[in-house]
Amino acid sequence: MFGLGMPELVVLLVIILIIFGAGKLPEIGSGLGKAIRGFKKGMSEPDAIDVTPKEKGEEGRKEGIEKH
Repeated sequence: MFGLGMPELVVLLVIILIIFGAGKLPEIGSGLGKAIRGFKKGMSEPDAIDVTPKEKGEEGRKEGIEKH
């Protein structure tokens, strides 16, 4: 796993516990999980960009201006 063995992971966990404290770990894990889920969802959904050409008078009607 990224070239990290068990001793390195334990050292990282201890450093994280020292920096954030045990109370903040569930919040950090929850936020990280939501970020990963959002990223996966964004990658799997098709793009929602509408590239259909507009009609000539359509732009003016949206802004409330009629073109003659």
